[in-house]
Amino acid sequence: MSRIFTTSVSSVYPHYQAKLERKGRTKAELDEAIEWLTGFDDEALERHLEAGTTFEEFFEQATLNPNATLITGLVCGVRVEEVEDPLMRKIRYLDKLVDELARGKAMEKVLRG
Repeated sequence: MSRIFTTSVSSVYPHYQAKLERKGRTKAELDEAIEWLTGFDDEALERHLEAGTTFEEFFEQATLNPNATLITGLVCGVRVEEVEDPLMRKIRYLDKLVDELARGKAMEKVLRG
């Protein structure tokens, strides 16, 4: 089991936010991407962050977007679509969305719209 599975989303979220803000993106855009991927609206996301929900619990409770499988490419040198562990693949989907936002990709493209 990877250590990230038992890491709280709230401990990583500020790093996602800081990365995006350095690139001129907003917390609202981060939250929109998370909602698209997981189905968690702002209120639900805030509850998870306050509760210290682990990535494992977070994705267990999420309703993954059916278009999430369209998220492809490299994250940390690993092809997202080739990650075998289902939970790790979901975490990598989130990482990839954050990376795409940070690179300035249009929100419509990030959300596979």
